[in-house]
Amino acid sequence: MWHRIAAFIIKFRVSLLVLLLLATALMGYFASRVELSYEFTNAIPTDNPKYVAYQQFRKQFGEDGNLMVIGVQTQDFFQPEFFKGYAALVQKIEKIKAVENVLSVPGAINLVKDTNSGRLQVLKITDISGPDQPGRFQEIFSNLPFYKGFLYNPQTHTYLMAVRIDKHVLNSKNRTGVVKEIVGASDEFARKAQVQFHYSGLPLIRTIMATQVQSEMKLFLIMSFVLTAIILALFFRSFMAVLASMLVVAVGVVWSLGTITLLGYKITLLTALIPPLIVVIGIPNCVYLLNKYHAEYSKHGNKMKGLLRMVDRMGIVTLFTNLTAAIGFGVFYFTKSAILKEFGLVAGINIMAIFVISLIFIPALFSFLAPPKGRHTSYLESRWMNNLLDIITNWVFGHRPWIYAFTIIICIVSVAGILRLNTVGHIVDDLPKEDVVFQDLKFFERNFKGVMPLEIVIDTRRKNGAVSLPVLEKMDKLSDYLQRFPEIGHSLSIVEGIKFARQAYYDGDSTSYTVPNLFDAAFIQPYLRSRGDKNSMFNKLIAAFLDSTRQKTRISVSMADVGSKRLPVILDSIRPRVFRLFDSSRYDVTFTGTSIVFLEGSKFIINSLRDSLVLAFIMIFGCMIFLFRSWRILLISVIINIVPLLITAGIMGWAGIPIKPSTVLVFSVALGITIDVTIRFLVNFKQELSRHDDNIAATVKRTIHDTGLSIIYTSLILIAGFGVFALSQFDGTKSLGYLTSLTLFMAMITNLTLQPALLLWIDKAKQKKIDTEWLTEDEPEETQS
Repeated sequence: MWHRIAAFIIKFRVSLLVLLLLATALMGYFASRVELSYEFTNAIPTDNPKYVAYQQFRKQFGEDGNLMVIGVQTQDFFQPEFFKGYAALVQKIEKIKAVENVLSVPGAINLVKDTNSGRLQVLKITDISGPDQPGRFQEIFSNLPFYKGFLYNPQTHTYLMAVRIDKHVLNSKNRTGVVKEIVGASDEFARKAQVQFHYSGLPLIRTIMATQVQSEMKLFLIMSFVLTAIILALFFRSFMAVLASMLVVAVGVVWSLGTITLLGYKITLLTALIPPLIVVIGIPNCVYLLNKYHAEYSKHGNKMKGLLRMVDRMGIVTLFTNLTAAIGFGVFYFTKSAILKEFGLVAGINIMAIFVISLIFIPALFSFLAPPKGRHTSYLESRWMNNLLDIITNWVFGHRPWIYAFTIIICIVSVAGILRLNTVGHIVDDLPKEDVVFQDLKFFERNFKGVMPLEIVIDTRRKNGAVSLPVLEKMDKLSDYLQRFPEIGHSLSIVEGIKFARQAYYDGDSTSYTVPNLFDAAFIQPYLRSRGDKNSMFNKLIAAFLDSTRQKTRISVSMADVGSKRLPVILDSIRPRVFRLFDSSRYDVTFTGTSIVFLEGSKFIINSLRDSLVLAFIMIFGCMIFLFRSWRILLISVIINIVPLLITAGIMGWAGIPIKPSTVLVFSVALGITIDVTIRFLVNFKQELSRHDDNIAATVKRTIHDTGLSIIYTSLILIAGFGVFALSQFDGTKSLGYLTSLTLFMAMITNLTLQPALLLWIDKAKQKKIDTEWLTEDEPEETQS
């Protein structure tokens, strides 16, 4: 079959190359239209109850993750020059397109009771104090508890500005320009005033992460190309071999980006890894094929015969190595997570595509080129490499017990490390601790206890139930209880607005900032039930915190990025108090918000990756059974590929590296790639076994020398390719880089030492069986004599 395929490729090489060129041009067109994704919650399945609850919340109350915060710490805030400049900055930001509104100290309002009508008036504090009287402004502002802990922290002299951005802009590429304009205007004022501004909030975090993803994808592509080109040049010492390999992976990269667009996907933190992965996975195809071509040509000096045998012998090997790698990635498609589905499908399709591209392009191109020269194939007789392979062979044949003992000891130590593994995830999980975004987030956590949104939705099950006095009192008690948690900051709800109004009703007395009693309620209720002026302060508050029927309300909480371990503990501590205040027979209380959805998504991804790893094992080793039809070979391949994964997991445990989406991904990726080396070794072993009259020992020795060279070089290329990811600014991508490189290095060692040692165990078991059969046959004769 493979001989006919080889003949077909050589015969129709011009047509196939033209077809490949046209297909690449078409995919290039689609690749040019690829877009970045700015979504943050598509890791969680759409039928997940927490996702459904979050979508209902967004429909009723609007977006919770579109608030960008700007903080400054200074004791000169109310000095005339600074205050005037800060107020001008607020006005400048308000004029930026896509900024819906700005909550700030200079823009703060006060409620004042009209002595004639008895009604409340909404006035800007600057209108009361005068624009050039920051001292008077400070006096009035400091007497309003509504803003304490929300817009300022008096203990640390920290002040906050909250910028709400249009959600449609946030989900488009225009968000980058808006965020840059806000930061640019703020930095300009900060330089003049000689202060430092701190920026945070989900719009900023998402924008910076998306921008870094885009820049890193370009960097990793360039570096993976350069590194692999250098290693190939050292290996083949042929410009055309390097150029051909680079062209193969370049076509593969174009196809991968085109596939993303064709499938209606966008570039995410995961799909951004696919183009560099295609480079890393595609190069071994070229190495295996060219190595076989050079080896065959060195034997008989016939170029066309060498190319035919290259496809004939290596076609099946390359097919199965790519198939198992595609399975390793493709199993992610069977999860319910949208982001994993996209990654799995695009990666799986393009790994098989790179197989087709390399199988057509390499033999077709080299059929037009001159035969390789002596210097191009000199690596086949490399003295240091042959000496290394001789050392490995001597160890395998002379020190097998040591190989077994070392493997067992290191596996025991690894299992002990695995028992120390922790599972944890944070919203800014992938950002390094020294990154300015991470540091600014910690600034807000120190001064305002965080900026991550947590929403508590209360359904009273009756019209106007949310504005009844008993419900308001219960909400106030819950807000007070939430303040006991050091990770939870200011809570905002309809209750805070009502307390603000009560203070105004009692002529601004700050001690009256409490929930109304039965007497006060008669004054407040008309405002709550009013459907008049939509621009009034109360109607704006009602629209933000109550649904249209006044049946549902919410408490909006800012909190620290506590992580997936601490958040459930906090929620479990809050729930008993919630159910004590809001009887489940009369009320429905839901915890939602971006924080919960994101961390639920992280937990779901980790569980999905574990499931997909098991599925990958089953599917990959199903391929191994089909290919080799031997339970002993299957057992060996399982051991060979589990040991590197076990060692990596053990090192993670001992090094304190937690289990999170990016680190769990390592195991599926590494399994799909390391099994390639095992298949390469075992297929060569199977092909050589018949040529050595089923002599396993001789075949093992021959296979180490035949495959060792290409296994070492392809492993080095893979290690270098994944090592590039270690330069990432994201800790998750960095972990993926060095942990996968470590796993691939261990896999190279186990495939060249433990695997042949175990194959010799088969020889020993086979010989023992023959001896047993021989003794059984001789036993009757001995008895008769």
